[in-house]
Amino acid sequence: MRIKRAVNGVKKRRKILKLAKGYFGAKSKLYRVARQAVMKSLSYAYVGRKAKKRDFRKLWIARINAGCRLNGLSYSQFMHGLKLCEITLNRKVLADMAVNDAQGFSALCEQAKAKLA
Repeated sequence: MRIKRAVNGVKKRRKILKLAKGYFGAKSKLYRVARQAVMKSLSYAYVGRKAKKRDFRKLWIARINAGCRLNGLSYSQFMHGLKLCEITLNRKVLADMAVNDAQGFSALCEQAKAKLA
């Protein structure tokens, strides 16, 4: 007895076309083209999830560095000073402080400078 794939085949195609909803032209209408577009977009999404972490870290470091320069320090000196002070704040929090709480960030910079000197 042979296995017929009608129901499962339709489900598979419907799933791909649902993922391709909103794509331009044939990419959202035709199964073969939609499958290629969905495979490509899923691989882009996977890579993008990894790249997002790198991009945010770069942004945080740039913001911290800008705040440090206003207080007469470089980023690396500041981070080394914090480590010597045993202050363990992550870059996300430090970047937020540099942007939204200039006084608090300046206080951290002074502490780091004192330990470095």
